[in-house]
Formats: sequence, structure tokens, C-alpha cells
Amino acid sequence: MIILVVNAGSSSLKYQLINMDDESVLAKGNCDRIGIDGHIAHKAADGRTLDEDCSFPTHTEAFMKLVEALTKSSAKVIDSMDEISAVGHRIVQGADVFDKSVLVTDEVIEKIDELRELAPVHNHAHALALRACKSVIPANVPQVVVFDTAFHQTMPPKAFMFGLPYEDYETYHVRKYGFHGTSHRFVSKALAKAMGKNVEDLKIVSCHLGNGSSITAVDGGKSVDTSMGFTPLDGVVMGTRTGAVDPSAVTFVADKHGFTPSQMSEYMNKKSGFLGVSGVGSDNRDVQSAANEGNKRAQLVSDMLVYEIKKYIGSYAAAMNGLDAILFTGGIGENSWEVREGVCTDMDYFGIKIDKELNRSVRGKLTKLSTPDSKIEVWIVPTNEELLIARDTLELISK
Repeated sequence: MIILVVNAGSSSLKYQLINMDDESVLAKGNCDRIGIDGHIAHKAADGRTLDEDCSFPTHTEAFMKLVEALTKSSAKVIDSMDEISAVGHRIVQGADVFDKSVLVTDEVIEKIDELRELAPVHNHAHALALRACKSVIPANVPQVVVFDTAFHQTMPPKAFMFGLPYEDYETYHVRKYGFHGTSHRFVSKALAKAMGKNVEDLKIVSCHLGNGSSITAVDGGKSVDTSMGFTPLDGVVMGTRTGAVDPSAVTFVADKHGFTPSQMSEYMNKKSGFLGVSGVGSDNRDVQSAANEGNKRAQLVSDMLVYEIKKYIGSYAAAMNGLDAILFTGGIGENSWEVREGVCTDMDYFGIKIDKELNRSVRGKLTKLSTPDSKIEVWIVPTNEELLIARDTLELISK
């Protein structure tokens, strides 16, 4: 059975074609610069590629090119879209409307679009892509949507509510939603399997660290708290995002700069974080390199990230009344030994001990980093959101 997994952005359309018989990736690619000029980068599993500029006025043209790349190009991997059993879509914001993956209907697409105010960069683009996919993919091919926020719908009210008047929650749905849920769900289950235990029996702190980062408390396989909040701006310091900031500091800075609310939002989302503090850039690799060369601001932002992750681990251990394992995933979590070592250093109270030599030698590979005498296990667990979307899609269409 072959499933197409789609991750649509406002101007991009990333995809993977997965053979679910052995969960192998047949092809993957990205149609980007939609609405600007257009470009496709496509690669088959055997190394054949398609890389060319295109005309993508809308997501529909991008889907048409995607189909062409898969079925007719020099890097094609199937003869017809009839060979595809289903399409699975990643959706960023499902709010408290969607607590699980669902089959796509016109009503579901409308509801996703209605939630665009809660994720203005993503949800409208998702709706456009879903409509475009319906117009291009054969009508008999079922489609499924998998929500980043759904995993966090198990958080109790004491964790997701803010201290604003209750009417703001009732009327405007202002609450913590959390993100990266697809990744946290995948890696927590993968960790349990690697440990030889049931996820229902474990208390895990999952650290998804990348250009955007979130820390999640997973108790018995369920999210009970997470660092990102109403939007992906909350939590630890990130590539260009502030992370958690005193709201009064926000209004103070906005007043000093004369910013409108939208300008302040852009300032906090796109000009802050690693970029704003270090002055070096938004990529952790560049920041870490500069820190190693003695750049004090770069070192500062690295110290901030490590310190904030430590605080979340401590608070989530308290919230769950225990901790069995910590996992690192995402671009930084899987590849930055400096961040992993920094987080796990001076955690003697928890009995956390890692093999520093091993930690420094491993990148992007499922690995147990903790020593045999460590009270809490520490792991690198590579994430695979596309595979989880494909698995959800297969499960739903099988039913």
C-alpha cells in the first residue's frame, strides 16, 4: 500500500511517497515559491532527481507538478496516481475542535480554514492545499488530516488555561494548544519500544529542538503539559522566536519602538531568539561555532537555551511526580552534542549521567546516552513525522 504524505505551507508543498508494506520512502520533494514564481526539487529513492523552475500561481499547479514528478518525469516512481491508496496531510492547528486524525470532508476543510486566526501562516494554506489536492487527486483516493495540536488535547485545564478572564477562553478560545504533537507522539512511542517497555508505563520529557523547539511532559503516553502555548512563540528561546517573555516587557518594547501589534508580533517571531540575542544568525550551528570562537553573545544565547530546557525538565518531573527518561529529537536535539551535554550536566540531583564521549560521537541515530548507573535514561530518538502521518492515514482508511 502506497501513501502520499503532504505538508503544505503558505508558499510550499513538501511531500513524501511511502510504501507502507515496509515503510520505505519511494520519493520525496518540495514544491516551493508558490505564488511567487515556483520551483520543484524532487528525488526518487534510487537517487534520480528532478530540479527545475516552474509556474506555481497557486497550490493547485504545485499539486499538478507533484503528480507529474511522481508519474511522468525522469525521476518517476509510479505509473499512475491510481497506485496511491490515500493521502495524509499535516495540519498545524486543530484547536480544541480536533483531538485526533480524521478523514477529509468539505466540512473538515471549512473548519480548518475557520481556525486560520489561530495559525494565520499555516491553516489557510492547509485549506488551500486540501482543496487543490481534491481537484487533482482521483476522487476515490481517501484523504486524512493529522493535527500537530491533537496530541496535546489530553492536557488538563490546569495546564492549558491562562490567567486571563474566563470569557476570553469561552469566546476567543485563548488557551495553550501546544505544537510538534506529531513529533512528540512518534518519538515517545519509539523510545518506549527502544527501552523494551510500554509507553503507558513511562514518564518522559520529550525535547524537540530545532529552529522551533518545544518540550513536552508525556505521562503514560499522553501529553500532560508542553512549553509552546497559544502559538509556537512560547517556551524556550528559538531560532528567531523569543520564547516566553513577560507580557509587560512586550508592551513596553512595543511602545518604545512605536510598533503596532502585528509589527511587534513579527519582531518577536522573526527578529528575536538566537538571531536577536547573538547577532550571529538563527541557525544553532552558526551560533555554536561563534560561541566556540569566543563570541560572548553567541555563548549567552546557547547558555539561555540549555538553562531553559533544564528548567522545563525539572518542572515536568514535578508535574508528573517522577521521570523515567529524557529524549532529544529534532535538528538540534539529534545533532548538537553541545546542547545535549549542557542540558545533562549538573543534573546530579536527578541522578542523570551520560557517556560524554559517546554523546560527542553520535548524530541523528537512535542511541542511549545515559550510563548504566544513571537513574534516568537519556536518549537520542530521531523523529519521523511523515511516517506517523502515513501510519495514522493507514489506520483510518483500514477502518
